[in-house]
Amino acid sequence: MNRRLTLLALPLLLSLATACTADPENPAPAGRGTAAARPSPFEGCAGLTDGPAEPSVSEVTGDPLPELTLTCFTGGTPVALRDIRGPAVVNIWASWCPPCRKELPAFQRLHERADGQLRVIGVNSRDSREGAQAIGEDFGVRFPMLVDQGEAVQRALRRNAVPLTVLVDVEGRIRHIDSSGALDDARLAELVRRHLGLTVPA
Repeated sequence: MNRRLTLLALPLLLSLATACTADPENPAPAGRGTAAARPSPFEGCAGLTDGPAEPSVSEVTGDPLPELTLTCFTGGTPVALRDIRGPAVVNIWASWCPPCRKELPAFQRLHERADGQLRVIGVNSRDSREGAQAIGEDFGVRFPMLVDQGEAVQRALRRNAVPLTVLVDVEGRIRHIDSSGALDDARLAELVRRHLGLTVPA
C-alpha cells in the first residue's frame, strides 16, 4: 500500500521540484508562452562587424568602445564591441525603465530612416529575456539587440543610469554619450547631425 502511494505521489513531487528550480527572474506571463518559444522580434547581429573602417586623415579623437564581448539576443557568434563598424547609435535600455520604453519607438524610426547611413544597435541591460522580448514585440523594435546582464557596458562607460545613448563614429570611437532621458525623433536627429555629421530626417 505504501509503495503504491509513493508511486502515485512521485509525478506530483517531480513537478513541484521543477517549479522550484524555475528562474524567478524570467517568469513567463500567462497566455504568451516563454520568450525562447517565440521568434525574436529583433534582427540578428551577424553584420555588425562587417566592413573595415576607412582610415581617417583627420586626427583621431574619442575613446574606443569598451573591450567587451556581448551575446546577441537572437544567438549566434558573440559580438566584440570594439569590432563594431560605425557610424552607429547604441541604445542601452531595459524593459523595466519607463523612459527607455518611451524612446524605443524613436530609435526604431531612426533605424528605418537611416537607409544605410548608420547602424542602430540596442544593448538590453540587466533585464529578463521575457521582458525584452515583450517590449520588442509590443513596440515593433527590429534593430539588432545585444544582451548585457551584468551592466558591464555601463560600468565601462562609468555611467550607472538607463537609458543611455552612445554615438560612435566610423572608426568605432565614442563621439558622445547622452544620458538626458527619453529622446524623441528631433533630438536623435540633432545628436546624429552634431556628433556624427550625418543628416537623417526627423
